[in-house]
Amino acid sequence: MRNSRFGRGLSAIAALAMVSSCGGGGGPASGTGGTPTPTPTPTPTATPTPTAAGCTLRERQDWAFAQLKEWYLFPDTLPASLDPTPYTSVEDYIDALTATARAQHKDRYFTYLTSIAAEDAYYNSGSSAGFGIRLGLTSTNRLFVTEAFEGGPALAAGIDRGTEITAIGTSSSNLRSVSDIMTTSGSAGLTDALGPDTVGTSRVLRVVSLTGVTSTVTITKTEFALDPVSSRYGAKIISDGGQQFGYINLRTFINPAEQPLKDAFLRFSTNGITNIIIDLRYNGGGLISVADLMGDLMGANRAPTDVWEYMTFRPEKSAQNSNHTFTPMSQSIAPTKIAFIGGGGTASASELVINGMVPYLHANAALIGSNTYGKPVGQIAIDKSACDDRFRVIAFAIQNAAHNGAYYDGLASFMEASCQAGDDISYQLGDPNEQSTRRALDYLEGKSCTPVTASASAPGVSPQVSKAQIPVSQQSRQLLTPDRPSTPQREVPGLF
Repeated sequence: MRNSRFGRGLSAIAALAMVSSCGGGGGPASGTGGTPTPTPTPTPTATPTPTAAGCTLRERQDWAFAQLKEWYLFPDTLPASLDPTPYTSVEDYIDALTATARAQHKDRYFTYLTSIAAEDAYYNSGSSAGFGIRLGLTSTNRLFVTEAFEGGPALAAGIDRGTEITAIGTSSSNLRSVSDIMTTSGSAGLTDALGPDTVGTSRVLRVVSLTGVTSTVTITKTEFALDPVSSRYGAKIISDGGQQFGYINLRTFINPAEQPLKDAFLRFSTNGITNIIIDLRYNGGGLISVADLMGDLMGANRAPTDVWEYMTFRPEKSAQNSNHTFTPMSQSIAPTKIAFIGGGGTASASELVINGMVPYLHANAALIGSNTYGKPVGQIAIDKSACDDRFRVIAFAIQNAAHNGAYYDGLASFMEASCQAGDDISYQLGDPNEQSTRRALDYLEGKSCTPVTASASAPGVSPQVSKAQIPVSQQSRQLLTPDRPSTPQREVPGLF
């Protein structure tokens, strides 16, 4: 039995509550191997007072260092000792302890401290406070909504994919342009301008719709449950060129994703569809149990001894090593070809899913879009319940059946097939006219394309074309992520 989470760069994989003084991890997960049975998921606790026993800054810092020394996947990179006195937070001390691994490109802030209560709320129900939008920033400092979530206040106010935010303020009288904020304070200034992720936070936004209409709207952050598979476009059958193709857009790997994924694959199976598109372009990761489920749903023709993924700890912790073998279910299909749409926001559990199919489908599994983030490692969850501290420690590596898993610079060079494509926000996700979806369909139909390269910065665009000639809707965008993201922002990069 494994309790695992596999999230993005500034995000993670929860694995196991393997220390007797700690609580559970991020949710139940099935699997094989020698990992211990996790304790139940802890009941969310109130944030303790600073005087709670064992919760002084120094006590928490010492506790964090002790966990790193016992479990960290790269123990040789840790300092023998480091005085915590100069560091004013546990987070800053952890960053200092892991600085060498970060310089080696092994731990890009993957090891971090978070809240037990907040993380449990997200993984069990997708609970999040915010506007319910995902934001991307162009190289010319223009801010666009790349996705809007059902149930969020932004979509209710008419803000959807392709909307540009040109100014932000707390009232209509103090609106500041995005370009001015970027010039003065950079992307961190945008995060600050959008306000804290707390219920009741209001902001006035000047927005421009896809049709060019400018308006000023006031939006208040509310608590909403993020649907991991959109009810609008998340799972469907696309008819193209006289053929039918399955399409799934998975936003994040959380427990509520299990049923819609099963429903989608059952629909594909019922309709005899074996050529599918799996859209993970913004998916930063999440529960490894959901990644394993996706493997099972694509494993109708796999033997029970066929390995989906290996989880490998450092040598002295090898008793914790495990693997997941395919476990087909009634909804499973035997895919002929799979087009995985990915990009810089695609990480961890998303990369696990893509990488897991390569040994079995080879060139019939392709990466469409641009290179992925590059996070082939995962975290265990160690809790200090009295302090509402959950420490995510990089403790294991993930490999596919061929033992390939060193994709710290993304999956592009590990794929046997790939096609460059842009992310065209002038069309909804899953629309056959949207560039990445179109290129995915072309690949499934056997058409030629330009392969993805690890250095591609403007996917799908010829290097001879200048930025001025590229429609703004197709220009490369970086998902806006705070320096200290919340759990939802780690797993749904760009979320506000």
